[in-house]
Amino acid sequence: MPETVLAGRAAIPAAVGARERSSKAPLVAALLGFAVLFLVPCLGVLYTSLKSDADIAANGLWAPSGNLTLDNYLQAFTVGSTGRYLLNSVLVTVPATAISVALGTLAGYTIAVLRPRGGELIGFFLLAGLFVPPQILLIPLFQGFNATGLYDTLWPMIIVHSGYGISLCTLVMRNFFRSLPMELRAAGLVDGASEPRILASIVLPMTRPALAALATLQFTFIWNDFLYPLVFTRSDTMRTVMVGILQQQGQFSVAYGVQAAMAVLASLPTVAIFIAFQKHFIAGLTAGAVKG
Repeated sequence: MPETVLAGRAAIPAAVGARERSSKAPLVAALLGFAVLFLVPCLGVLYTSLKSDADIAANGLWAPSGNLTLDNYLQAFTVGSTGRYLLNSVLVTVPATAISVALGTLAGYTIAVLRPRGGELIGFFLLAGLFVPPQILLIPLFQGFNATGLYDTLWPMIIVHSGYGISLCTLVMRNFFRSLPMELRAAGLVDGASEPRILASIVLPMTRPALAALATLQFTFIWNDFLYPLVFTRSDTMRTVMVGILQQQGQFSVAYGVQAAMAVLASLPTVAIFIAFQKHFIAGLTAGAVKG
């Protein structure tokens, strides 16, 4: 075969690859631009957390300065109640996430796999919770928690977030279960395994991406919640970290450096959770959202 023909055939894949790269260049540039726009405020908060209040008052929040310090982080723990705020957020977020994911998994498995009579109606009832604005329930929830003695405790946030999270978790897990091959379940039934054993030993290991995505989403939603801790708590010892950041705002002044330091500390758990589950996050969201 002539060398010119071989060279021409070898050049075809290179030309196709170059054409694909050139067609994706605008998309890559746009994504990089959005990433920069997203990172600028984050870097601004981080930079502010390293500046003293005197420097901020003299030069402003964004003015460059060489006098960077970690005093704001030390002050957040020594003078403020950041440690207590973070602990309260953990005590609310972890059980609420676990409860909502567990109950949503059981509900999704029942509706998608067991298919009891009236299962679709039950699923519709659970999914209707996604369309209920949380603000319209604040007054009855406040009155109920106040009457039962749960006001100004962590229980209202755990109960409310667990209940609201069931709707989203049921939707995702129901769709994910429907995308799984049920031949393994049938084989388990033939071998005499019970439904709880099949769910725990066969089905749940295959749902790891969906569970990781749900855990990440629920943890992020609950951790970043500001409304419920603000309404259902009164004492400083019951505040979560998001409301605790607001406590640094006085009547006549704002501790911008300490606020920024607390904001950085408050973002670390959610970043850590996303990094830990990032392998399964995209796969879980896609599988739970596409299959109808």
